Amino acid sequence: AVVGTEHVTKATFNDVMHQEALSLKSQGQAMPKPGTANYTAVRNQVLAVLVQDAEFDQQAAKLGVEPTAKDINDQLTQIKKQYFGGSQAKYLASVKQQGYTDAEVRQQIKIQLTSQNLFNKVTGSLQPSNASIEKYYKAHLSQYIVEQRPVEEILVGKNKQPLAEEIYGEIKAGASFAALAKKYSQDPGSKNEGGKFTAKKGQDVAEFDNAVFAASAKTGVLLKPVNTSQYGWFVIEPLGNVKTTTTPEKTVAATISAQLKQQDQNSEMTKWVIGISKTYCQGKISY
Repeated sequence: AVVGTEHVTKATFNDVMHQEALSLKSQGQAMPKPGTANYTAVRNQVLAVLVQDAEFDQQAAKLGVEPTAKDINDQLTQIKKQYFGGSQAKYLASVKQQGYTDAEVRQQIKIQLTSQNLFNKVTGSLQPSNASIEKYYKAHLSQYIVEQRPVEEILVGKNKQPLAEEIYGEIKAGASFAALAKKYSQDPGSKNEGGKFTAKKGQDVAEFDNAVFAASAKTGVLLKPVNTSQYGWFVIEPLGNVKTTTTPEKTVAATISAQLKQQDQNSEMTKWVIGISKTYCQGKISY
């Protein structure tokens, strides 16, 4: 394939098809046989990727963001340090074992760096406005409303209903909740705090939530032991009424901004890729 000024050779195509076969093998799958519909699909997909890589190479050169040999080498050095303790011998042995070559690894690093550099160049200046952050906050206000309730709880554990009933009976008879929590609770975060815990609706297991935030759960009244599928039995007593608080916009503005920026960047990059592909499709690709 000839893409603009860049030639995608049969050797490169065969090399990537080989990598695709290795990838499928690592997933326990075999490369489809030539002549089958599945093989044609893989072949066309590989060719499409190679064409896009060629387009990206030329655009990176045009925009001045081509990865240098040093960039590629630095990235590879980091990979060697992270996965092979910096050992060249271990790296080469692993690459050989997986059926790849050092050149193929470097080519993949180049492709990844080119894509990342283009992404940064095309989308780097995008920044959500204060108005868009405010609009998002208002549209998703329910996400920032928190219902919470102070309780004291003892996590008794799975398959321990008799012990939970026994603890419940002792507390009803006047025993110290804090002392029993310290003795029996399997919750390390609250057992030494007298079992005290702030429950936040939607952040605990459903059975716990349903019991604590039920309309029938009265402050200062011990609840009957609650069984949860994930943690087992709890003994719980609400210590205060349910309070509803709303997280202010300024508190979550940075998080919203980061989320909107990522969405905007992805959208902008998608449009850019489509636009670039269209320019090459207009007489700049031949086979």
